[in-house]
Amino acid sequence: MPEPTRPGPSNPIRWFPEFLEFGKRRFRSQGRVLAACILVGFVAGVGGILFTILGQLVFQGALGGIVGYQPEGPLGEVKFPWVPRLDATFQPWLLLIVPTVGGLLSGFLVFRFAPEAEGHGTDAAIDAYHNKQGFIRTRVPVIKMISSALTIGTGGSGGREGPIAQIGAGFGSLLSRTLGLRAQERRILLAAGMGAGISAIFRAPLAGALFASEVLYSSPEFESEVILPTGLSSVVSYCTFGAIAVALGGAANAWQPLFQTPSSLVFRSAFELLPYTLLAIWVAILAMIYVRTFYGVTHLFSKLRLPRMFRPALGAALTGAVGLGLFYATGQNKVVLSVISYGYGVLQDGLSHELSLSAGLLLAIAFGKIATTSLTIGSGGSGGVFGPSMVIGGCGGGSLGLVLHAVSPTLVPHPGTYVILGMAGFFAAAAKTPFSTLIIVSEMTGDYRLLLPSLWVCSIAFLLSDEESLYHSQVRSRSLSPAHQGDYARDVLANMSVEQFLRGAADFPCLSLGDSLESVVEKFESTTFSCLPVVDESRRFLGIVALDELHLAARTPHANTWLIAADLMRSDIRPLRPEDRLDYGMELFAENDTLVLPVVDGVDDKNARVVGLVRRSDMARAYLFRLHGKRAGSKE
Repeated sequence: MPEPTRPGPSNPIRWFPEFLEFGKRRFRSQGRVLAACILVGFVAGVGGILFTILGQLVFQGALGGIVGYQPEGPLGEVKFPWVPRLDATFQPWLLLIVPTVGGLLSGFLVFRFAPEAEGHGTDAAIDAYHNKQGFIRTRVPVIKMISSALTIGTGGSGGREGPIAQIGAGFGSLLSRTLGLRAQERRILLAAGMGAGISAIFRAPLAGALFASEVLYSSPEFESEVILPTGLSSVVSYCTFGAIAVALGGAANAWQPLFQTPSSLVFRSAFELLPYTLLAIWVAILAMIYVRTFYGVTHLFSKLRLPRMFRPALGAALTGAVGLGLFYATGQNKVVLSVISYGYGVLQDGLSHELSLSAGLLLAIAFGKIATTSLTIGSGGSGGVFGPSMVIGGCGGGSLGLVLHAVSPTLVPHPGTYVILGMAGFFAAAAKTPFSTLIIVSEMTGDYRLLLPSLWVCSIAFLLSDEESLYHSQVRSRSLSPAHQGDYARDVLANMSVEQFLRGAADFPCLSLGDSLESVVEKFESTTFSCLPVVDESRRFLGIVALDELHLAARTPHANTWLIAADLMRSDIRPLRPEDRLDYGMELFAENDTLVLPVVDGVDDKNARVVGLVRRSDMARAYLFRLHGKRAGSKE
């Protein structure tokens, strides 16, 4: 059988008109969503700046000005000089009080105004994508930002990505509702906001786009429809964050990677993959310990006979106690206090001064950070889990690197590489995101020289990890997502249009705005439709009246004397058009929550005239006929 011939190039004379027509079609179908993604990226970048400033203010006022704890952060961290640095005398015992107060304030805000803002925000965004059609309440991102700044700035263990991801996702959800977008488009904007938040806060635009599409599933599967929109929003958020940070005096390092790495950290030999395999096994085990501890502590707090509002305060108090205990257990070494708040400074030390820290100290920080993060977030405190995961994986990997360096300095010349690869492999195993994680760590460190061993470690760590994920709202695969349950039906109906199931205008009566209740009842008695359209003198569509609403109205005493069709009409209905595909039609039925929809025709919505009605049952029957190889309307 000969191969089908491919179409040749178009006529050069017709190329430009054809290109314009193609551009118009693409813009009509995608332009509004892509333009909205750019706006989402801008808001996520601004949100990243606001959260950074708020976090620094709370940190300096609480840990700096009261406790006297001033750790060094990553070399690329944005610091605004006009945020005062408060250097009080260090009083470690205050770590039992300051985090508790922060947890109390955070708990009040969250459980009084937005209970869904508790815990780590990325998981809530994933849940909204799969189960809530991309819907997030408008107040949630604001409450999340303030409560997270209070939680982490006073000593609770958490990361920045959770609140920023929820800010971006929340605005994407709000914008989609404002524009009247479909559920599918709303989910895309939510994911775009989530990726844009990661891009801004960690200076990782490519990773933000990949993370938002990969973190939705616990298998190595991507949500392909969100990658391009999220890529646009991630670039915009990255540039917005950097430009505003520089304008506000945040120094030029706003354009630099978060962590600075020495040039000596390179991949030198294929033999190095042997100890890197041990690293992958080690971080996979560490990730399983982390996930089980995190959700075990979360379960214990849920069983406490204590009002939910006060649980974050208890978790924060225990976090401070863990930090204080490790501080004295290690001979009052302040480095171990990386188990509280952000803790990124120890990672920079492990990269810049790879032999200055002991394996035991790094191991204590890794397990201490598991405990403090579980207590802070598991109790209902607000913050992300990605940042603490970087500290746990980096310190755990660095401790193994120091041990292997002591055994074989030739095979493991630079333990600092184990800090980077430990971060990547640990989160790949804990969050089930092997590919986006190796990119995000590479962008955070500005170092792609370890991309090959990163891929090796992330892949093995992911394969060795079990099914328990740090994000419980993930689903196994796209086919199991509630957001895609109708995809099979959509494929079956994709080649069918509303026009072939259109019932002509002569088959049903239309209502006018001034029709009396008695007249409306008479018109319903003359048809079998459960909804009728309301039109003006030119038959332009205004809304619908549903039979169930009519029944309720008819039972109202003396309703006949004053009720008219305008009082019963729903004006928020989005009608069908003859050229609409049936898969889109099914979405409109669900969105409008009605059994009958009018079909309109016209150059625009203002001049759309009713030309027919379509029943939801007709479309369901069409699906069954097409599924079994029959044509709609056949009598077989």
